[in-house]
Amino acid sequence: MVKAIRIAATGGPEVLEYVDVEVGEPGPGEARVRHHAIGLNYIDTYYRSGLYKLDFPSGLGQEGAGVVEAVGEGVNHVAPGDRVAYAGGPAGAYSEVRAMPAQHLVRLPDSVSFEQGAAMMLQGLTVQYLFRQTYELQPGQTILFHAAAGGVGLIACQWARALGVNLIGTVGSDEKGELAKAHGAAHVINYNTEDVVQRVLDITKGAKVPVVYDSVGKDTFIRSLDCLQSRGLMVSFGNASGAVPPFALSELASRGSLYVTRPTLFAYASDRPRLEAMAAELFAMVDSGKVQIEVKQRFALADAAEAHRALEGRRTTGSTVLLP
Repeated sequence: MVKAIRIAATGGPEVLEYVDVEVGEPGPGEARVRHHAIGLNYIDTYYRSGLYKLDFPSGLGQEGAGVVEAVGEGVNHVAPGDRVAYAGGPAGAYSEVRAMPAQHLVRLPDSVSFEQGAAMMLQGLTVQYLFRQTYELQPGQTILFHAAAGGVGLIACQWARALGVNLIGTVGSDEKGELAKAHGAAHVINYNTEDVVQRVLDITKGAKVPVVYDSVGKDTFIRSLDCLQSRGLMVSFGNASGAVPPFALSELASRGSLYVTRPTLFAYASDRPRLEAMAAELFAMVDSGKVQIEVKQRFALADAAEAHRALEGRRTTGSTVLLP
């Protein structure tokens, strides 16, 4: 038996239960992984709260890093003893050991620690597809990125700087603003004390930005549209403040024929060749030192509920991991 977090119903952090589970041999196409670190991500709270659907009872968690213990029939891209990391697949990363579809696993370079691997896969691959695929950024551009001091945000600040892109980051405090700037943000806006739209107009001398990356959702959506140039792209990739409510398509027309997309990592990394290419670019950025993965908070797996409270209470910066 091993320890794992299980949930039997939606709700607050209190629904997370630390229990004994049995993990058998991996089936065809599966691998059994012993976790050394587990990533904490906002999407986990969406599943826990019921915003995203799960079949109960269920595990939780989308990201982890560890060592392969065994593989099932047909698995040949990883082998027992390999250091691996992953993002995606069935919920269940909040566990000491799990059997999972091996298609989501990539080998972890020796230069990357297990904690970094668990902290970088979902967030780092998200930045890769946002900056390199959803909208391919070009040197000299100025963009708006919400929640710039969060886990995805700090990676985005560094990656933007490496691309020669001027990132305007929104943050909730002056301290978080200093953190974002230290990681490469060209400008920061404290949304609690400043008018985001007016500051974007000031920074861009009225030109606005060609793309906005917004993981906040309900609270920022319309303001994000107001920051876009004519024919600009609104990239809504999260719902930290709640789901974006229905809106009239005329809102896009009146602001200059805007585009909106709602991408997910799991669509962009839907097959092995895509996943391998995305991971290779992420690992190369980290190996080069242009993107540094810093784990800012650590919680024991048994304290996953407290980790959720800290995340939802906006008491975290950068990346957070759970340790089995």
